[in-house]
Amino acid sequence: MAPGAGPKATAWSHPPGLAEPPVAVVVRGDRDDERWMTATRAGAPGDVVRRPPPEWGLAARGALVEAGGPEPMFDLDDRDLLWADVAPRLYAHAAARQWDPAMAIPWNEPFQVPDEVEAAVVQVMTYLTENEQAALIVPARFLGRIHPHFREVVQLLAVQVADEARHMEIFTRRALLRHDELGTSSAGGRASLFALVEETDFALASFLLSVLGEGSFVDLLAFLERHAPDPVTRRVAWLAMQDERRHVLFGVAHLAQHAKADPKVRDRLRAAIERRYDALRDTAGLNAEVFDSLVLLAAGGWSPEQIETGYARVQRLEADMDQGRRRRLERLGFPADEAEALSALHTRNFM
Repeated sequence: MAPGAGPKATAWSHPPGLAEPPVAVVVRGDRDDERWMTATRAGAPGDVVRRPPPEWGLAARGALVEAGGPEPMFDLDDRDLLWADVAPRLYAHAAARQWDPAMAIPWNEPFQVPDEVEAAVVQVMTYLTENEQAALIVPARFLGRIHPHFREVVQLLAVQVADEARHMEIFTRRALLRHDELGTSSAGGRASLFALVEETDFALASFLLSVLGEGSFVDLLAFLERHAPDPVTRRVAWLAMQDERRHVLFGVAHLAQHAKADPKVRDRLRAAIERRYDALRDTAGLNAEVFDSLVLLAAGGWSPEQIETGYARVQRLEADMDQGRRRRLERLGFPADEAEALSALHTRNFM
């Protein structure tokens, strides 16, 4: 074979007399198209519907939802019950203002306080931790019941749970900063908090916790920040207060919208206050050790004049709490005289 030469290619031709070979033809079916023919949109990304159907389930708001999937039952699925127009902005605010307990508080800053004042701080921090444990449990138990269509509410409550977890950490850490043991926990205080934990109605739990309890808690934290005997306690109280203000704001906002849509909800809120008051009527109220510790912190010393001043300041705190509760109750549509009467029925345990 000559150099460079190779076998010659010949064109194939079908032999005469033989049938044409079968040819496979692939035809695209319409199954993929048909599966979306009955699909529906889960609303629009920026549009919160009144009652999202169960079949939307875990689909993102605004997604195209194929028919035939699971239909989980989220019993908290009413916009009027859950929603507040401020919820998206509050969530953005909350997400942007998360803080690290290890970095945000000057744990190693030196300070000196008398032993009895330090003991008072320990007692108050023990009380705060106990309250925050209840404040974490209440929103956490509702998270899995809220329809994911209301995602900003779910996100906001999830951050609220994280806030309370941090508060529990910093209050406990401050209590143990100079002492090896925590303070006391009264039976009456735990009974008051358990009345919050056992409430299964979202509106009533939010009302009792955020509007009444955490609202008073904000005043207490402001009081502690003002009268703190050391920089660590001052910073701990200030950081927790910023978070709690946000919790109160959402509670008031969504209940105000709920009451506007259904004025009869105020009857249920009123009944919840009265029922809790009756249940706690025979308890001792605020732990006496906590009250005495607040007086000492506000007094700054043990002289009769200082104690008299401290006692007056704690009485002023209780009056401020009452005024705040009355303002929030009026924000929900209660007349001023009724708001005053209902505020007076709030637990003596503050939360």
